[in-house]
Amino acid sequence: MNIEARLSELGITLPDAPPPAGNYLPARQNSNQLYLSGAICLVDGAMTHTGKLGAERDIAYGQAAARVCALNLLSVARAHLGSLDQVEAVLQLNGFVNAVPGFPDSPAVINGASDILVEILGDAGRHTRAALAVTGLPLNSTVELQAVLQVRT
Repeated sequence: MNIEARLSELGITLPDAPPPAGNYLPARQNSNQLYLSGAICLVDGAMTHTGKLGAERDIAYGQAAARVCALNLLSVARAHLGSLDQVEAVLQLNGFVNAVPGFPDSPAVINGASDILVEILGDAGRHTRAALAVTGLPLNSTVELQAVLQVRT
């Protein structure tokens, strides 16, 4: 599957890969595995989704935030690999949801990311995952994602 053609078909334009906000790498490859650092809802230097779910924000808002984060992960992968066609599979996705204590719907929120990855990558987008509620994220982002990809070497 040509991923760039699939993105065009879906009408999706990936944002530029955000630069690291500290002393870490956005991506690190070891053999055929690409580890992607946490991606928040930051596009072109501006936050797109902020706030806590279960308080001022609802699940649909969180799903949209998760989608933004997933597209940021793909942007970082493309910047590192040169092409998303190098991605063989999303092995693992970890999702963190900024939420009130006791928020029970983190899996429903992270479905926003899981769904867009499968929509773009097909079966290669299916992954193992964790979805956790936390009481705070960088820049008050609604969601943060990190992933491990299998890539062609």
